[in-house]
Amino acid sequence: MGMNPCNEYSVNGTTHYDEEQQKMKHAQQAIPQVQTDICRSTYSELDIRYDNHNRLAWYYMDVKPRMCCSLTLISEIQQWYKELADSAHLEQIRYIALASRLPGVFNLGGDLSLFIRLIRDGDRAGLMHYAIACIDTLYQHYTHLGKDITTITLVQGDALGGGMEFAISSDVLIAERSAKLGMPEILFNLFPGMGAYSLLSRKVGEVMAERMILGGCLYTAEQLYELGIVTVLAEDGQGEQAVLDYIRKEERAANGYRAFRQAKRCSNPITYAELEQIATTWVDAALRLKEHNLRMMERLVSRQSAKSCRSQSPAAPETIATVRRQAL
Repeated sequence: MGMNPCNEYSVNGTTHYDEEQQKMKHAQQAIPQVQTDICRSTYSELDIRYDNHNRLAWYYMDVKPRMCCSLTLISEIQQWYKELADSAHLEQIRYIALASRLPGVFNLGGDLSLFIRLIRDGDRAGLMHYAIACIDTLYQHYTHLGKDITTITLVQGDALGGGMEFAISSDVLIAERSAKLGMPEILFNLFPGMGAYSLLSRKVGEVMAERMILGGCLYTAEQLYELGIVTVLAEDGQGEQAVLDYIRKEERAANGYRAFRQAKRCSNPITYAELEQIATTWVDAALRLKEHNLRMMERLVSRQSAKSCRSQSPAAPETIATVRRQAL
């Protein structure tokens, strides 16, 4: 009778497992229930995958034709969050990780086509509905659904505007080296109003947050890693492995990591009221935009749509640079 690498052995033709392996097998047999009990809905712009071994739920954005924060995507994330939080098997999930299905693009930000239409129509209620939907989702993410889970974002490609805002609301931000992140809203006379200043000012201070928002510049993943905004800098193509490596690292001191995050939020928490007030300011500012600002927005939409169709990287930096030259 000899032990094999899987810690199993055979006696009289019957396979047995040692105590540790038995526990692992029992746990893995229980976790697949999550897949049927949590993911009850089908989604058109969200792809859910469960990694039972790591107690990890992946949710991938898959928005067409332009990878942006569409109302459908926002609604589907909210719905999945609710199903996850209400599930009797939530304790089997300790990590949720957001990523993108589109190579070279994480998320290009707000639905600019929708903004243009609502602004031209003077539809304040429509803009407010969109803004509240965004901050509702971001606040759930920032507060990790009110549960004992760790939120992770993996950026592989370009994260702009609202895409960057959502990414930095995670407990852990992992970015591949070629990723670019930035907030171009100032180029069309607006500002990122769904949490950017609240999040950045607490991470890098008020002066740097203001510089990043009003500068409208793109930053490399490495630059943001040096600033402490990116948690883990991964080599290109190694992002998903970096997520798994991070989980293994946190699991070795999970109680300490989670307690520290709770303590950190006690010192300078972001409140929902703060996000709501800033979102209202954003809506009022959007309604004051002039036609030439909207045309600038349309040019950005056109270039970003082409970028999404090509699924090539890096095109967004050229897109922003082009719009910047036209704005100056």
